[in-house]
Amino acid sequence: MTSRLVLASIVALATAACSQPEQQHGAAMVVTRDCVTPDDAPVRLEGGAFAMGQEDVYREEGPVRQVTVDGFWIDPHEITNSQFARFVAATGYVTLAEKPVDPALFGVPVEQIPPDMLEPGSAVFTAPARPSNNYADWWTYIPGANWAKPYGPEGADAVPEEPVVHLAWEDMQAYANWAGGRIPTEAEWEYAASAGQAPYSDQPAEANSWQGVFPAVNQETDGFGGIAPVGCYQPNANGLYDMVGNVWEMTADYYAAGHDPDDTQNPTGPDRNTAYDPMNPGFASRVIKGGSYLCAPNYCQRYRPAARSARDPSMGASNVGFRLVYDTAPKG
Repeated sequence: MTSRLVLASIVALATAACSQPEQQHGAAMVVTRDCVTPDDAPVRLEGGAFAMGQEDVYREEGPVRQVTVDGFWIDPHEITNSQFARFVAATGYVTLAEKPVDPALFGVPVEQIPPDMLEPGSAVFTAPARPSNNYADWWTYIPGANWAKPYGPEGADAVPEEPVVHLAWEDMQAYANWAGGRIPTEAEWEYAASAGQAPYSDQPAEANSWQGVFPAVNQETDGFGGIAPVGCYQPNANGLYDMVGNVWEMTADYYAAGHDPDDTQNPTGPDRNTAYDPMNPGFASRVIKGGSYLCAPNYCQRYRPAARSARDPSMGASNVGFRLVYDTAPKG
């Protein structure tokens, strides 16, 4: 795999019924949100056909083609810190970000590796003091950052009802196995997120994203400057919260730039051998969907169901989470 010294280049790609009274905030109008706590019970979606993809924003989202998926159940919101904490309490699980880094992963002599890069930790977004186009200016590898301490050991504890972050693929898989679910395919995820809605490119009001000039100025007019608790934005027509915005969500598909127009029946994407991420060649990335609170019109117009990006599954970041789907009715 590629060295963690290129962590910034990888994570940068990773680049509730609410009452909404408005209040003045400088020149912008700020929405004040009353967040609800959604039910954890998965939502049943009947199978069907939909137009998957989009062709007027980013090239890798096309071509658009009619895709059919079977029915499934899906979590109504991203897996939260409280849900993941129950899993950890029940199993004693230790996430990848909580373990020391194997020096062999870097492919260079150990004396060439910065010592802090070998400590347990993860990538955390930190807004720079001035505008920048260099992703290394806003991503920092922080030793001690993990799902329970998302901003590092000196930062705040994880908020129970916020989406859990800083998880690698293997951590999400471990939780899925414990919970009796699985990571959704890209097609299942997009089918659930689009909910019959026509494609759009404008920044949505009912999604946690970045208002202002990314990465230096966030006006926070949607009510949040960082991750929001689940249930603070209106659900989509399927009753699902935060399918766009808040945090990126992992899917099971390997990444390739664009869709296979002939793969239309329950597609699962390319296999590992044909996956290709031009920003991380030689390594099989996974598809993440939906954008995050860091997406802005000037930087990352990926607050849409069709939006997709590549993600190194071997590491976490402060803007990537997940939810599960289920092939049979979940118990409990």
